[in-house]
Amino acid sequence: MASAAFSVFDRGQAAPSDALGKSRDGPVVSQATAPARSAAFHVRRAEDADLAKVIALDMEVTGVAKDAYWADLHERYATRRPGERFFFVAESADKRQILGFVIGEIRAWEFGSEPCGWVFGVSVDPEVREHGVGERLLETISAAFRDAGVGKMRTLISHGNHLLMSFFRSQGMMAGPYLQLERDLP
Repeated sequence: MASAAFSVFDRGQAAPSDALGKSRDGPVVSQATAPARSAAFHVRRAEDADLAKVIALDMEVTGVAKDAYWADLHERYATRRPGERFFFVAESADKRQILGFVIGEIRAWEFGSEPCGWVFGVSVDPEVREHGVGERLLETISAAFRDAGVGKMRTLISHGNHLLMSFFRSQGMMAGPYLQLERDLP
């Protein structure tokens, strides 16, 4: 579906208004409705046992098998530097399905930017889109960034991905001060 780390997203329908909680593993979102495959879900940090389900969800959404890519991301973002790198999953209440995930990290001083949170991957199961899963994942990583002491969150998306643009805009994100440039390499 998409060519970058972003596979798919939730359109950001309003989720129940319960507040973000804290646990020893970082921000956790309590129960929220998500019809289709599950009646409820919660958001938590990714664990080793989630890797196969994340790979399967990404394959379902993108149609591209990226096992080694996801194994590397999981190792770097689910296990190393947990105060700066974040990999969260939305798990069904019965704990049988991963309904979505978000990945990001805090980066500092690149291109003169003060420390800020970067979201570089988000995906939601097509059967539970538009039920607050993506919104809840973004809220959770936003809270993790805030708790780590940064006050700004950024992402990068394709100009042509209007749905992803709509999702991020519905979450209060807007154009920032940087312009991405590129060139083909001979």
